[in-house]
Amino acid sequence: MTARYLIFEDGSIFEGEGFGSPAVTFGEMVFNTSMTGYQEIITNQIYHNQIVVFTNPNIGNYGIQRNIYESIVPSIKGVVCRNLAPLKERRHGTTLDQYLKQMNIPGVTNVDTRAIVRHLRKVGQPMKGSIVPVPDDHAFDQLHATVLTNQQVAQVATPKPFPNPDIGRSVVVIDFGLKNGILRELSRRKCNVTVLPYTASVDDILRLDPDGVVLSSGPGNPESLKRSVLEMIRQVEAKVPMFAIGLGHELFALANGCKVERLATEHHGMNHPIREIITDHIVFTFQGEGYVIRRNSVDRSQLFITYVDMLDGTVQGLRHRHYPAFSVQFFPDGAPGPDETNNLFDEFMDIMKQREEGWR
Repeated sequence: MTARYLIFEDGSIFEGEGFGSPAVTFGEMVFNTSMTGYQEIITNQIYHNQIVVFTNPNIGNYGIQRNIYESIVPSIKGVVCRNLAPLKERRHGTTLDQYLKQMNIPGVTNVDTRAIVRHLRKVGQPMKGSIVPVPDDHAFDQLHATVLTNQQVAQVATPKPFPNPDIGRSVVVIDFGLKNGILRELSRRKCNVTVLPYTASVDDILRLDPDGVVLSSGPGNPESLKRSVLEMIRQVEAKVPMFAIGLGHELFALANGCKVERLATEHHGMNHPIREIITDHIVFTFQGEGYVIRRNSVDRSQLFITYVDMLDGTVQGLRHRHYPAFSVQFFPDGAPGPDETNNLFDEFMDIMKQREEGWR
């Protein structure tokens, strides 16, 4: 391995060794506290334009598996870890180092990730970083001059509709940066899924006569999307059962009059404690969020809060008072786990069944 450096826009430099692609990269710095699931994290489209620091000391232990991708082409900008497992080439699958080379994603290992995380927490605001071969003035000039796009959804969402067919209920998934775990959970329930671009109109959706609509997770600031997306949500939620996840949850909230705010330090990791208000039951979830709903902006005449974060009290779930529509900030599909909230997909199935019975 050759020397590689992780540099921050505030002038900080962290020295390590390179793996994966030798490319120079730029991105927003975040850290993930998950103990497992590095492949699902790296291939999750919510990390578009971001360099992820893994706090788990070792990653790459089981290589890359062919059945747990969350997207086919990852959009993460870089990977930082303390130790990279010294796996050799395998008969089936590949190593993390080989995979990142294939995907042109650079990585840094043998670096003090605890110091990096402490620095990010101390700064307490979003910060750009870069992985470079030499931390000279030119590297910092490039970093400072780089403007990260706020059109992440447009860059990762599908431009054209596609099917994920089965024999059950017809579900339309609106793709804002879809993770495959959502499709897996719908497939397990035999849903006949059609994935539509985030630019789909109300007519595009309703002409498919869906039993339900899912607003997928995705990257970036929900307020960067066009207002037409919010208008689509307002019209569709009044006609078809709706389930919104991650970025979809934030858009669902905005469409119903809520406001969002940026977290000082993003939440990324698993086993995050969430309280279900109606039962007072604690569930543990996989989280990946940079924005949250302002609790005092929730219009209680339209929505009620269903889940809250046990650590900071932020809104983690909403339900509409008048329509069969609900949302969660966390990932109920797990991928990586825990998956103890995947019963929310069963709840969505029940809502679609009740609506059908109500029409008879």
